[in-house]
Amino acid sequence: WQTSGGWGRIDRDAAVDAMLAYADAGLSTFDMADHYGPAEDLYGLFINRVRRERPPELLEEIKGLTKWVPPPVKMTRSYVEDNINRSRKRMDVSALDMLQFHWWDYANPGYLDALKHITDLKEEGKIKTVALTNFDTDRLQIILENGIPIVSNQVQHSIVDMRPQRRMAELCQLTGVKLITYGTVMGGLLSEKFLDTNVSIPFAGPPLNTPSLQKYKRMVDAWGGWSLFQALLQTLKKVSLKHGVSISTVAVRYILNQTSVAGSMVGVRLGLSEHIKDTNAIFSLELDEEDMNSITEASNKGRNLMDIIGDCGDEYRA
Repeated sequence: WQTSGGWGRIDRDAAVDAMLAYADAGLSTFDMADHYGPAEDLYGLFINRVRRERPPELLEEIKGLTKWVPPPVKMTRSYVEDNINRSRKRMDVSALDMLQFHWWDYANPGYLDALKHITDLKEEGKIKTVALTNFDTDRLQIILENGIPIVSNQVQHSIVDMRPQRRMAELCQLTGVKLITYGTVMGGLLSEKFLDTNVSIPFAGPPLNTPSLQKYKRMVDAWGGWSLFQALLQTLKKVSLKHGVSISTVAVRYILNQTSVAGSMVGVRLGLSEHIKDTNAIFSLELDEEDMNSITEASNKGRNLMDIIGDCGDEYRA
């Protein structure tokens, strides 16, 4: 997302160097989208460096997840294939590891046509797995009933935004579809940096200087506001001190423990910040029942965002 504009200039070489450092540390799956500026091109540069400079075992571990977000035009076979081929070319791969499909307007049923063509391309070996992003529960059910082999749905999910557990997780349990979560550290709001701060006073607290921080601050406001969020951070801090990890590490582990969650994406500004240690600590962190209950209690003090925003992805369809 950081390559899509609004974040400042991206240094291409520094970004690819950072991707290599993450891959070397075992964090080898990268998520992008066709419309995230040069994201797919950066992945192509990165994967070629892995081929040249790293052993074949690492190449086997690398996975590139991309999204296709088409405009609401007629979803013909040739239109779908041309777009998939463009991503394959930019990422320099013969087959996309995962294509995550997004659709803006449910009143237009063209998403089913697109997904049928995508499924055909999967059968032809151009896509390895078919997935969704920001689809709601009702549409996921329709898609599955149409025989589309969906493996996952990428949705916003954090201790503040528990909407995926209200309806989506139940359907996922029944069907085997998994959730991949984003916004899980809320652009960095769920961290020590924002503990004991007041962002309502200009220049008093850390600046909300990225599109991500601004987006998730709006989620905090909808959920219950900054003072309630501070109480949540205090709860997370107690748990983090108990285990000797960061607040962000606890925040991701809590969501990974939720029903049907298979993976969580941690955003990083490539070449500008680095979270390898905190991210790798997630794998060994085990939250006990007391930890989970205290975090759930703090989360439940906020409003149910399902009532305010609607189901998964509805924030994009207001």
